[in-house]
Amino acid sequence: MKNGLRRRIDVFALFLPEIKELLQAKDFNGLKAVLKDINSVDLAEGWHYLEPTEKIIIFKLIAARKAVEVFENLKIPEQTFILNNLDSEEVAQVINEMAPDVRADLFKELPEKAFKKLFNLVSKEEARDIRQLIEYKEGAAGSLMTTEFVELKKDMTAKQAIVFIQENLRAEHHENIYSIYVTDEEHKLIGVIALQDLLKAPPDIAIKEVMSGADLIKIDVDTDAKEVANLFSKYDLMDAPIVNRDNVLVGIITVDDIVSTIEKENTKEIYEIGKMSPEGGEIISYARATTLELVKRRAGWLVLLLIFDFLTGTVLKSFEHVLSSVVALAFFIPMLLDTGGNAGAQTSITIIRGLATGDVNLRNVFKIIKLEFASAFLMGLIVGGVAFGRAFLLQKDFTLAIVVGLTMLLIAILAIGTGIFLPLFSKKIGLDPAVLAGPITTSIVDVVGLIIYFKVAQMFIPALRF
Repeated sequence: MKNGLRRRIDVFALFLPEIKELLQAKDFNGLKAVLKDINSVDLAEGWHYLEPTEKIIIFKLIAARKAVEVFENLKIPEQTFILNNLDSEEVAQVINEMAPDVRADLFKELPEKAFKKLFNLVSKEEARDIRQLIEYKEGAAGSLMTTEFVELKKDMTAKQAIVFIQENLRAEHHENIYSIYVTDEEHKLIGVIALQDLLKAPPDIAIKEVMSGADLIKIDVDTDAKEVANLFSKYDLMDAPIVNRDNVLVGIITVDDIVSTIEKENTKEIYEIGKMSPEGGEIISYARATTLELVKRRAGWLVLLLIFDFLTGTVLKSFEHVLSSVVALAFFIPMLLDTGGNAGAQTSITIIRGLATGDVNLRNVFKIIKLEFASAFLMGLIVGGVAFGRAFLLQKDFTLAIVVGLTMLLIAILAIGTGIFLPLFSKKIGLDPAVLAGPITTSIVDVVGLIIYFKVAQMFIPALRF
């Protein structure tokens, strides 16, 4: 499987020398034949290998439908570059043939001047779709859906329905079709039938006799994308109907759209946990990345966390007399703080994952807190015992070992508590829980953990009291 995937990723690179040679020789017929054998996705993935003029030449050489497929898989800056280098007729053909949801994403990113220019080139039907889709909030079901679908009526026969689909479903315009939705005269959703079930149904049977209810799988147009993904996973859906508040069918979402959304959300969360700018879930590709891009996405958070960690130095300075009196206390600071940071990160990632999947919610939050704190106490005893043993073996001082072991217990409880409450608090106030995970949890544990350490030391070591 891995080898097969690797071959697919390198497809364009394998063709690149021949493509460059044909471009240099201006053998456009030969180039057209080569491009015909390359998958649209592979062409889009290898687009960065080409020079600007080569991109335009190749785009004009590939077949119209394939050109649209390549265009849909390119990043917004590349799409804008192509549109700026085509004449109005060519632009209109590309824009009108795009999938509605992908086209809406493009129009959302365009400057006002470019938006107006391109908007005037699309047909009235496509213009209506664009206006409808760009009004939906980013990350809502409405922003993911396509408005190209076929509605059946309940009194149609199976044969009439199949003929109706053939007449109204143009293959070059539509998503993969898995289910057909049944609506009333006001376009309100009343049922669903799988395409394969429709094809197997007796020709004269009425649709209302073979359709199923759609209440379990219908999705409100304002539903968050994460919740949509959870519904697809829970019910093993290939597609789902999108309805407005009046239960009117306004679009459909297919599994293809959700896979892309899940990938972006997962990438976004991973980068946020690692404290990098998520850029809407845009993957950092080393094939296209620049030094400035890496610095831009990483430096801001590093500086912010560095400033936060200034507090660690302040705490150490405040307890300077403690360290100078018992120098051995300094030996165990890295062990205590690193273990605390690891415990906090484990918990916060588990909570964030639970919030994303719906496993953690307001109904069970107190049960989860109770469970986590019970495990925190037991884990604190375990790591505290290990820390006690290490301190005693190293210094042969029972009192110092007690200080280190007890501090380890308290820091473990603190870290796990922080790992629980930061994601829950951020969710409560409307922030992405991943933003307050990882390094921020660690930073809090570092500062508060040091204070706990020195206060415990003062309690058990008489020479440190003042």
